[in-house]
Amino acid sequence: MAITLMNPAGLVEVDAYRQVAIAGGSKLVFVAGQVAWDADGVTVGTDDLAAQVEQCYLNVGTALAAAGATFEDVAKLNVHVVDWTPDKMPLLMEGITRAAAKLGVAPVPPATLLGVAALDVPEHLVEVEATAVLD
Repeated sequence: MAITLMNPAGLVEVDAYRQVAIAGGSKLVFVAGQVAWDADGVTVGTDDLAAQVEQCYLNVGTALAAAGATFEDVAKLNVHVVDWTPDKMPLLMEGITRAAAKLGVAPVPPATLLGVAALDVPEHLVEVEATAVLD
């Protein structure tokens, strides 16, 4: 495996992700920001943040698989949430947990969570992009 995840001493330990990813591979995979579209371009979970997060993570999983990768190869995630406020964290975590159960992994690489004013279309509440490293 090309990625080692860790929480170094001296940094807070967060359950949702690890603070550091050490990449030792030679092939980089960049996954475009995934929104809550199904394969037909229909938005899943309109007005339901947890459902949209779940779909985004499943879409990232599909994109990774097409490149021969899994979430275990992800070195970095960026998550963009429309009108983010801390009270949305339980819904975000619910969506991640549901996707993780379906994918059979714990997607905990280093992550950045950004609040944004809007995404590509008004019904999209979240977008997730990933960078993976393969041997």
